[in-house]
Amino acid sequence: MSKTLTRADLGNAVYREVGLSLSESMQLVDAVFEEVSTALEEGQNVKLSSFGTFSLRQKKSRVGRNPKTGVEVTITPRTVLSFNPSNILKEAVNLNLGGHIRSSRKQD
Repeated sequence: MSKTLTRADLGNAVYREVGLSLSESMQLVDAVFEEVSTALEEGQNVKLSSFGTFSLRQKKSRVGRNPKTGVEVTITPRTVLSFNPSNILKEAVNLNLGGHIRSSRKQD
């Protein structure tokens, strides 16, 4: 279960499933990642239907503490990238990994 899916794995999957050459498959994977990266760099959210949404959030400046020394430090404002998986992806992961799907509804 600890295997990591790599860019090369995705290129090979495109090669097997679509029938492009391996070189063209890798170019396609790279083009998709480049498009997603560019959109995020320009401040756009990226929504991939049935997969999830990559979104940017602005975090305000705040005071933090060094856990070792306890000294207060100002943490500068920044933009953070987050991923919110779709319900379809969450269900598939939970079903395939034997997890339980939590419902937001109250059970009677």
